[in-house]
Amino acid sequence: MSQSNGIVKGLLALGMITAFGFASCDSKKAAENKTETKLNSTTTNIAGTNEGRIAYVDMDTLQVKYIFLKSKKEELEKKSANLEAELARGGQILQNEAIAFQKKAQSGGFTTQAEGEAAQQRLQKMQVDLENKRQTLGAQLMKENDAFAKELQDKLDKYLLKYNQDKKYDYILSYQKGGSILFANQSLNITEEVAKGMNEDDKAK
Repeated sequence: MSQSNGIVKGLLALGMITAFGFASCDSKKAAENKTETKLNSTTTNIAGTNEGRIAYVDMDTLQVKYIFLKSKKEELEKKSANLEAELARGGQILQNEAIAFQKKAQSGGFTTQAEGEAAQQRLQKMQVDLENKRQTLGAQLMKENDAFAKELQDKLDKYLLKYNQDKKYDYILSYQKGGSILFANQSLNITEEVAKGMNEDDKAK
């Protein structure tokens, strides 16, 4: 059953990566029609002008600070653990039945060939049923992960549109340790503000 457990963990991991690995603004806009000199100038004047103003949301911190994201992540992890346990129980039962079948066959416990074939077919059906269950429950978990990712993306996009009406940032980036952005200036980090504002919006609703 280690293979089934690994697949379930992979499903959840994939869903989480989908949920937490997105960018809140279109990164394709970056660096269009700008020279290296222009980029350097923009970086220097980030805090003081409306040209090239940049901020970022730390997705690792948002997972901790944003209550909706944190609670939903815990919920999905719990479902994944329950699924693993359920599949493990089914796998153990199948293994026990297979051992009992083998011992009975070796000791001549089946009185007829038909009886032995019926027992073997029963084992095969148990195996097929367990595999079908694994696929069905795994697909359900993946569907929930996808729905969560979409809901989180929508919530963040809508809030940042409202948030940026006053802030007037040109870019709000998604930062995550180990991601494509290797360094982020902490003074550009707006995660605390965003998490607080999104929590307040959720409470109001």
